[in-house]
Amino acid sequence: MSTPADAAIQLHNLRAAAIWNAAGDAYEEISRGIADSIDHAVRRLAPSPGERVLDVATGTGWTARSVARSGAIVSGVDLGVDLVAAAHNRTRAEGLNVDYRVGDAEALAYDDATFDAAISTYGVMFASRPEAAAAELARVTRPGGRLVLTTWRPDSSVFGMFRVMREYMPLPPDPAPPSPFEWGREDRVAALLGEAFDLEFESGTSVYRVADGETAWSTFVHGYGPTRTLAASLDERRRADLQRTFVEFHDNFRDGAEIVVPREYLLSYGTRRGD
Repeated sequence: MSTPADAAIQLHNLRAAAIWNAAGDAYEEISRGIADSIDHAVRRLAPSPGERVLDVATGTGWTARSVARSGAIVSGVDLGVDLVAAAHNRTRAEGLNVDYRVGDAEALAYDDATFDAAISTYGVMFASRPEAAAAELARVTRPGGRLVLTTWRPDSSVFGMFRVMREYMPLPPDPAPPSPFEWGREDRVAALLGEAFDLEFESGTSVYRVADGETAWSTFVHGYGPTRTLAASLDERRRADLQRTFVEFHDNFRDGAEIVVPREYLLSYGTRRGD
């Protein structure tokens, strides 16, 4: 495992790295909540023993570990030093082998055509410069290689959750950066990746089940970097208001004895064209 810190991250992404890294190992619970869609992505990728596969924005390594169980030779990259350390520890505890590195999706430290396949589950969509990240995915995937992405739809309940948090965030710069949820539209993915990949699309719904809104709040404020960082930035009154609205949002999805939140996503499957 190689974990050089800031040297691997471009300057304009250092703040994003700190935000996503904030939860550290607790991010594992966030991945657990989307495990059904990660399974969908890995099945669609269909990794084979000995194939070289890259997991971009690996977090605590849930997707990378799933791919590694197939016998593939897996590398995982993420902005967060603590996330990468947690991924390494969890992977080693399972007796698996993944080469984890701290790195930037917009400037991957791999040679051209290194990988037989690449995957990113709700990760690369948050890159601050989407065109750069898309170009890097194409660059490191060999001709004939495969790409699978899962990205949240712009009308999904996850977008709704971010809209709740946005009310408590500082005003964005003008002009505002591109929305990560644009990656949840087929035409946007085609614009970013269609020149390099032959693309197919599938729709999916990940189901988040939790006892109540308070439990959802506890999971996200501890385990999800954007929520944790936002809550820590607020004074006591505003933090309490955020908690209340976050809980209410999730409680609106009550179904009998539990909260059942459908989270709509786009799965993009690509085959790398030859140069």
